[in-house]
Order: sequence, then C-alpha cells, then structure tokens
Amino acid sequence: MTEEAAVAAYWEAPVATLRGVGDKMAERLARLNIVTVQDLLFHLPSRYQDRTRVTPLGALRVGDEALICGEVLLAEVRYGRRPALLIRINDGTGALTLRLFHFTMQQREQFTPGVWLQCFGEVRPGAATPEMVHPEYRRISGREEAVAETHLTAVYPVTEGIRQATLRQLITRTVEKLAAHDGQDALPDWLPAEARRDLPSLNAALLCIHRPPPRAEGGVLERARTRLAFEELLAHHLCLRRLRQTVARHHAPPLPPDGEQLRRFVRALPFDLTAAQRRVMGEIAADLARPMPMQRLVQGDVGSGKTVVAAAAVVQAVAAGFQAAVMAPTELLAEQHYHNFGRWLGELGITVAWLSGKHKGRTRQAIAGQVADGTVQVAIGTHALFQEAVSFAALGVVVIDEQHRFGVHQRMALREKGRRGGGVPHQLIMTATPIPRTLMMTAYADLDCSVIDALPPGRQPVDTVIVSDARREQVLERVRHAVREGRQAYWVCTLIEESEQLQAQAAADTAVALAAALPEVRVGLLHGRMKPIEKEGVMAEFKAGRTDLLVATTVIEVGVDVPNASLMIVENAERLGLAQLHQLRGRVGRGAAKSACVLLYHGPLSKRGRERLAALRDTADGFEIARRDLELRGPGEVLGTRQSGLMQLRVADLLRDQALLPSVGALARRMLEKEPQRVGLLVRRWVGNAAQYGAV
Repeated sequence: MTEEAAVAAYWEAPVATLRGVGDKMAERLARLNIVTVQDLLFHLPSRYQDRTRVTPLGALRVGDEALICGEVLLAEVRYGRRPALLIRINDGTGALTLRLFHFTMQQREQFTPGVWLQCFGEVRPGAATPEMVHPEYRRISGREEAVAETHLTAVYPVTEGIRQATLRQLITRTVEKLAAHDGQDALPDWLPAEARRDLPSLNAALLCIHRPPPRAEGGVLERARTRLAFEELLAHHLCLRRLRQTVARHHAPPLPPDGEQLRRFVRALPFDLTAAQRRVMGEIAADLARPMPMQRLVQGDVGSGKTVVAAAAVVQAVAAGFQAAVMAPTELLAEQHYHNFGRWLGELGITVAWLSGKHKGRTRQAIAGQVADGTVQVAIGTHALFQEAVSFAALGVVVIDEQHRFGVHQRMALREKGRRGGGVPHQLIMTATPIPRTLMMTAYADLDCSVIDALPPGRQPVDTVIVSDARREQVLERVRHAVREGRQAYWVCTLIEESEQLQAQAAADTAVALAAALPEVRVGLLHGRMKPIEKEGVMAEFKAGRTDLLVATTVIEVGVDVPNASLMIVENAERLGLAQLHQLRGRVGRGAAKSACVLLYHGPLSKRGRERLAALRDTADGFEIARRDLELRGPGEVLGTRQSGLMQLRVADLLRDQALLPSVGALARRMLEKEPQRVGLLVRRWVGNAAQYGAV
C-alpha cells in the first residue's frame, strides 16, 4: 500500500479502530455523527476557552473563564444543605475559593497548605472571595511550573455519556495526526482547484479551527472559518441538487389538465381568484402534465389562498384518473382541509375522505380499504397517511401543507406510497411561513418555487398593539367590547416549556380565570391534549358563534378560519418567534370587521424582545417578518431543521455567509456537470448519514 493510500485508509477507518474507543463509545459518538476517524476532524468547536495566559487572582472579574494558579492556604469541609469542600488559594495578588460538592476524603487530603494548584474555570461571586465551582485542576510544584497553552482551547458539542475531556482528547490525537504530515495535505481536498485560489488549504483551515492562535492574528481564524463554511454550504447544496436529479430521473404519471373540469371548479367557488393564484395554478398545471415528478414549493403569506390552489391540483389529478393525498401537520388543520375540499370538490362528484388518528378498528379499516381500491379519490390526514397499513390504488399527486413541520424522510415516505411501475407521484409542498431568498437558495435547492404574492380582496389589515400584562384589565375590557359588538375573540396561551401537558394546564387555568373575570362572555377551551372529537366540538361551537372567547394553545396557529373573530390576544408573546406570531395574527382579519391583535408581554422586555415585537407591530409583510426572524433567531428555528434532518450547519451561518451563496450555487452546477465523482465524497464529509434520504 502506498503512503497516500495508507493515509486515506486511516481517515476512512471506523472510529472504533482508535485506541480507547470501544463499541459503547462508538455508539455514543455515532449520535454526534462521528462514524469514521475523519468525522472527528469535522466535529467542529462550538466555542473556545483562553488558557494561553495565567491570570493573577487580583485581576479576576466575575464571569471570566480563566487559567489561574495559587498556593493552598486552607481546606475544610463545610456542612450545610449540601456538604462542600472549600479550598482557599492565594498567589500574592489576591485570593480565590475553590468549591467542590463531589469529593472524597482522599481528595481532601491532597489540598494541604503549601500545595500549589493550577486551575481553569468560571469565576463566580462568593461570600469572602471570588469562587470557582468544580474547576479543572492539577497539582504543580510552584508558580514557575504553571503552563499556559500555545493556542485557544476548543469546546465541542457533546452528548450523554461522553465527557468534554474525553472527546477533546480523541480530537486532539486526530488533529496531531493531521499536523504530523508537515504541510502535505493529509486529507484529500475535494474543492476544485479554481475554488481554492483565495482560501487556505483544507488541512490548514482545520488545524486553525481546532487550534486557533491566541489572538487569531491577521484574520487567520476568520479565513479558516470562511474556507470551511464555503465547503459546508457547497456540500448541503450539492446534496439537495443531487436529490433533485434523483427525483427527476423517476417517471411520474402525466396528468393533462381537463379544462372543462377546472372551469367548473373555479365557477363553483364562492369567491374570485386573484391574479397571483391563477398564475401559480398555471405553473402547477404545467408541471403536472409532464412525465417527470413535480417538486414545487408554494409560498404564500397568511390568508393568501394557498389551499384553493392545491385543490385545483387535486382536481387535475382526479380528472386524469388518479388519486390525491393531502397531508397536514395537525388533526385540526387536516379536519379543516377535509371540510374545505369536501365543499369545493363535492360539486364535481369527487369523493373525499378524512383519515384521522381517532379512526380505529373497523372504521379505519373501511376508510383504508376505500383508499386502497380507489373508491376514495382524495385522502386527507396527518402522519397517519403514510403509515404502512395505508396504500393507494393510483396516487398521482401528494400535497404537503406547512412542510417545515414534516421531515424530509416523511415526505419521501408518502411519495413511496405512490410508487407504481417505476413511477412516483407529483409533490406539491405549501408553506405559510415565507422563506427569505437567502434560505431558499440553500435549503430548498431541490424544489421549484412559486409565490402567491397578493392577498384576496376584502382582507382587513390587522392593527397590532404591544401591551404589558400589568394592563390586563384594559385588555379584558377590550374583549367585553368586542363581544358586545357581536364579535368573537381568541386568547392564546404560551409557555416556555415545550410540554403539551403544561401548555394544556396553562390554557385550562386561563380559561377558568377569564370565565370568572368575564361572566357575561361564553368561554371555550382548546388544547393539544384534548381528544379529536372534543376539539371538533369546541371548534364547531366557536364557528357557529355559540362561544364568544376561545382560549387556546398555539394549536390554532395554522388553518383555523372563523371570519367573525376580530380580536386576538397572545399572552407572553415575547416567548414566541416572529413567524409563529405572524401565523397566529393571521387567524383574525378574515371577515369584514376591523380586527386587532394584542401582544401581551410580561416585563421587563429585553432589547431583542422589544425589537421582535416592534417588527411585528410595524409590518404585515410576511417576507419582511421572515427576514427579521432570520436575523433574530437564525435559520435553524425558521426552517424547523430539527424535523428536517437537513441544514444542521456546523460552521456556516446562512445570515453571516449569505455572500458566499451565489458562488456556492455556481460551483455546484459545474461540479455536477464536470466532476460528479467529487460530489458524493464532499457530501459524505459534511452531511454524512443525513444525505441518505437522497437515495430514495
């Protein structure tokens, strides 16, 4: 084996081949997407600690992370609610107390007066002196033996069962192996030569990221970060482009438009379509007529009329002799789609069924059987639609609403339901969360995009006001006034904890309190832990006007449409993201009455909290709100990447690095055309197992 081949084999070897990594450790490392030795190099630091100089104790400030040394003056066990070992040290400039809650008596005996210690930790306030709680420490013979690092110390993302020190030691050994190649590229650089001209080599960038110089002279750390960010963004972009190519190679049933059926559908609607809706319907109709799978994302602001555009696609599929599936993220939204599609398509003799989680036993079997034999032409539901027990006779188009709530794997699984004779169904994906162009270029490179950029005529602008919860009585009076005027209102409860049980309890308590404060108002309650039949009953009462005030969790965020509701109060609005608040606000302003949204906050608001709420007050433009949300919260929250399995960026930042994206897109196209052999290697390096869905 040549030296180059031996080097390549070392980096591609399983991480379990390293000394000290057994099967159990390898399993834990896999949770961090560390499978090969090379993956250790691409597990990048989340932050750094400065251990490059010893800080005098007298110069410490609370909140500092610092490397210190000092002589032990005394050590004693202090008994209280929690026994603690306290060690007082001094270096001549000041004193500090080390506090250990977990210790042994043998450990206690190490800290005899006169012993010198070198420590690293965070400085906290203490009773007599500043303190460090459970710092890293080692015994030294004296001040002259204190050793500072020559580079910043990396802090890495960890997982349960792997200590920072263990992971750091593994990565350090791997980085030393990289450095030992004396300037030669130990790792193959998959970037084409023309893309590397103004950037450091891959090896130099990795060495700098893991071991940056103390003050990162000359912007060297920033240049290394840019080099790796460019490659990471390129890998994700290539992954999605390759997915697009894979899908395009499949056959899909051509669904030619039936002009007469579509005209009948449009004539039967109780409203006029906007020019934007007609334009997007034309784009979708052209896609469906082709023998390759449509992969189209439809963006539209709250209330822009995406659902009727999707219904037109469903009509085209059914008219061509195929079925359609409509997948929504919640039972509540799925039920609303069922009623809307049933009302619009029933006029055309199209059979629509709702496959709900509440359907059990024979009822569920009967509906699934009708879907399987083609009796049901349009099936609507949540994730229940892609459970293995449900099959379709001839699935032609899949509509996925609020796509960021679903993972890529989930929509691929639903596509597989329609695989027949080597073909797959068309996919239409909708979102009411406008996505900034920066994210579209990178996160949705596998999709064509249509934008419904106009609201239907008659939609009322919603006045948005920001009110402290200290003025709660004024807000209650506003509810009274709305109800006296014959209007209805929402009161949305939020909690910091992502717990449906706690959310439900908060909403229930609020409903009781509001019913007591507003005895003349009929109060309803809706939350995620209610049974589907209970939710249906509550919504039916509210839609029929038999409930005046609906207290709810964010379960009403999308799809709920009650034109008579003209007032929304969002409690603890500072806890929600801008996009989510914009979605909630979209539940009002759907009728002819003037509408308002009250953002009730619990003070004091942080500077960022004030900026976020002010952004919502100042604009109703969903794309502008999405841009601000991206700035304030970052792409992970905006895209919902916890579900998607994509865009879990390690070093790149879509906002900071957006200037790189045009070059990334251009290089991706060239590589796919001229150097396809490098593409898989680059994707494997950065995306790893998350790229596997692309092979579906």
